[in-house]
Amino acid sequence: MSSLLKGTYRLKVANSGDKALVYAKLDPQPDVILLDVMMPGMSGYEVIKKLKADPATRAIPVIFLTAMASAEDERRGLEMGAADYITKPISPATMLARVRTQLENKVVADFLRDQNLFLEAQVQRRSGELSAIQDVTILAMASLAETRDSDTGNHIRRTQHYVKQLALKLSTHPRFGYFLTPETIEMLYKSAPLHDIGKVGIPDRILLKPGRFTPDEFEIMKTHTTLGRDAIAAAERQLGMEVDFLRFAKEIAYGHQEKWDGSGYPLGLAGDAIPISARLMAVADVYDALISRRVYKEGMPHEKAVAIIQEGRGSHFDPDMVDAFMDLQETFQAIAQRYGDSDDDLTAKVTQMARLQDLGAA
Repeated sequence: MSSLLKGTYRLKVANSGDKALVYAKLDPQPDVILLDVMMPGMSGYEVIKKLKADPATRAIPVIFLTAMASAEDERRGLEMGAADYITKPISPATMLARVRTQLENKVVADFLRDQNLFLEAQVQRRSGELSAIQDVTILAMASLAETRDSDTGNHIRRTQHYVKQLALKLSTHPRFGYFLTPETIEMLYKSAPLHDIGKVGIPDRILLKPGRFTPDEFEIMKTHTTLGRDAIAAAERQLGMEVDFLRFAKEIAYGHQEKWDGSGYPLGLAGDAIPISARLMAVADVYDALISRRVYKEGMPHEKAVAIIQEGRGSHFDPDMVDAFMDLQETFQAIAQRYGDSDDDLTAKVTQMARLQDLGAA
């Protein structure tokens, strides 16, 4: 075989199956392997089994070259992944033609595999770009809403992380596991910053008011849920299609002020009629509202906020979500500390609100 092939090809001869497996991983790898069946030590069948089990060598075509000429032997070799099966005695012309065929096939297979890898890399790159654009768009929209009320940008980050941790905790719960898949949790995480996007449509005289609302003002303030949902729905109509993560954004914007006992707004939904996404957001939003500093108030101690959430179990909040929150309260506190509002953040917010009030008065 060496004499027949060496004038045309570069050869590497292994005198055992173990050595063949070593040679198969050398750089450069062989383009084709000619393999006997009956060898001292490891048989050819054992060698091909190991070659095909290893991702680094499974694509190398193997031609069995053996005196085992029965149809059963050939069937077995081909079923184990051999590209061809040649029996002795060998016809030189046949041998050269079949080796050439396998090498030509490998050139095509390598080209297609490289093309597929290139295309996969391109798809991943484009998917990453689209995801980044999506994230930036969401944060830009959420930041626009944040500029018009007393929340700082950190409120967006905190509530986003609260929702994700609460969803992860509940993903193994019998009531929620079917819904809280890894993909859904990621979309909830992306959607959460849009929960108050509707505040863009609330008049400054109400939105920027530091004290309590009058009943009439509160009725107007409550419309931010509907305004938020409608704004996101309008964006979908412009796209001409429904988008999965925007579905959750609509649910969260519209339903995060609903309460478990039906006393919330805008629809007065109760219990499981409230979307899971909105129930998660309700816990996250209330906790953050309680513990966060505002330009007009100090934040509440974590322990007192936890007690209020616990008190709302079964009235304001889904009982199972409160139980999960209680298990995660230290995680929530850590998130609050990590994305806490600094004095500079609050000073910037005071300046921003004063400018908005001046513009409104003008």
